[in-house]
Amino acid sequence: MTALYFGRQLFIPLALAVVFTFLLTPFVTFLEKIHFSRVPAVITVLVVSFVLGGAVAWRVANQLVEVTVNLADYKTNLDAKIRSLHASNDGRVSKATTAIQELNQELAAIPGELAGHAHPKDTTAGRTVRPVPVQVAAPPSNFVQDLRELFGPLAEPAETAAIVMIFTLFMLIKREDLRNRAIRLAGRGQLNLMTRALDDAGRRLSRYLLLQCLVNAGYGLLFGVVVSCIGVPHGLLWGVFAGLLRFVPYVGSAVAAALPVAMALAVFPGWLHAASTFGAFLVLEVAVSNFIEPMLYGAHTGISSLAILVAAVFWATLWGPVGLILSTPLTVCLIVLGRHVPQLSFLEVVLGDEPVLLPEQCFYQRLLAGDQEEARAIAEVHLKEHSLESLYETVILPALKLAEQDYESEGLDDRARRLVLQSVKELIEDFGDRYAADRGRAVTEDESFRQPQPAEAKVFEISIACIPAGSGADDLVATMLAQLLQQAGYRARQLSASATENLLLAVSQLDCSVACISSISPFAMGEARALCKKLRGTDSRLPVVIGVWSFESSVAKQRLGSTCSGLVTTTLTDALGQIRQLANPAVESQVLTESDTAQSLPA
Repeated sequence: MTALYFGRQLFIPLALAVVFTFLLTPFVTFLEKIHFSRVPAVITVLVVSFVLGGAVAWRVANQLVEVTVNLADYKTNLDAKIRSLHASNDGRVSKATTAIQELNQELAAIPGELAGHAHPKDTTAGRTVRPVPVQVAAPPSNFVQDLRELFGPLAEPAETAAIVMIFTLFMLIKREDLRNRAIRLAGRGQLNLMTRALDDAGRRLSRYLLLQCLVNAGYGLLFGVVVSCIGVPHGLLWGVFAGLLRFVPYVGSAVAAALPVAMALAVFPGWLHAASTFGAFLVLEVAVSNFIEPMLYGAHTGISSLAILVAAVFWATLWGPVGLILSTPLTVCLIVLGRHVPQLSFLEVVLGDEPVLLPEQCFYQRLLAGDQEEARAIAEVHLKEHSLESLYETVILPALKLAEQDYESEGLDDRARRLVLQSVKELIEDFGDRYAADRGRAVTEDESFRQPQPAEAKVFEISIACIPAGSGADDLVATMLAQLLQQAGYRARQLSASATENLLLAVSQLDCSVACISSISPFAMGEARALCKKLRGTDSRLPVVIGVWSFESSVAKQRLGSTCSGLVTTTLTDALGQIRQLANPAVESQVLTESDTAQSLPA
């Protein structure tokens, strides 16, 4: 920050040159495609751009001087409008204002009265000491200072424009070299990845800045034309102000509209022209912000709202009005760098508007903090756009994985783990009851419209056992799987694996068509393999699906061994698909058997 502030005479032209390089690169590329060489193409684009910009700036400066000179002519209208807005002198607000003004005058007069009692002359040994006159002599000036005095207030902008033009010239000519240096600086052995990333980032950033400049320029042009048609003088001045100030986030457009409205109040005796100017601004701003900008480059810049405000204050404090105008383009450049350069990744986290935590991480973090209400709110937001299966698959199951990983690495104690699991259990039960009630109402409303087919009716007779390999998180995943299967129409039941004899008896009593073992703990693989072998030993024809939620499929099959590696799944969606495939042949065989039996019976 210190370097940016004290070196602003260098960094402001450099930042402007970077922005102009991104803006002008498409035009230089176009001229190169029509057989211009690099240097003539760059010089042509720069000369045309700076000539047009200089002509507009000269005309705007002349109109600004005219406004300043003619301010005295508008005094009558301004006085009349100010008098019409004043409250009557008998009002309470006017009396309070008058009292405060008198009090301020009395307070301001105290130092003067005290100063009046001091003797105007100091005496020492009977002699009057008179002040010695001092004259400040200016040091000898050099050639650059003489030029600045000659050109007056135009010297500094002309100097900045010259430096910007030189920087932009060399950046456009050597842009491949600058790109290669950036790749070398950030690549660190990943040349292919960084080349694609920076090329894509350069194209996107150039397109965004170009479109933003075109939109703001068109906005300013249209606003200036409308203001001129209304009758407000100096329409070019207000149009240029509107285009430039629109780069300033949030308040820029309002300030740009306030200037011509104030001019309309000063020039015209009534309120009609000022109201018309403000109405034109509202219509134009709503149309551009809600229709044109989202259509061209999206509804947002990729910067968080707080980061936009902080960036505006930051750059304005360092570089003044130029920094305020450049705040959004510079922040977009920083976010692109943070997205593609690993050493600057913190910039995207701090300034970007993308969520820095995934939904499952936010859900787990809120559970760790004991904030069950916000965790429920995260789940409710997900349910508004997704199904219950998606909630369990993408939010709750990954959160349970994180909890088990933290517990196994001793990052989570027993008490915190129990609180997390208890909160998740309550949410699962609530969501299961809600969706069961909704499905019951839907079935009741649909009964009078169609009769279920034989295969659909047999689905409800298929029994599926959901067995956790252990307690805790395994039990919760088995509950989620049973809920999803019940919603699909199966007779799914969750069994406990605490007592092996009772488990085998319950499986035989249910006459299960499929058994699904759930294992989420990294160290529960042995229990899952033992349960699979016992179920296969009881009934070798019973299909067993093993859900291993914390491993890759190949790793899980290798650790389970050849006996139990046939039907292994790592996601709830895949588990549901495998269970449906295993259950449907049983349904079809039952339907075919009943049909053959009916046909063989005598009429």
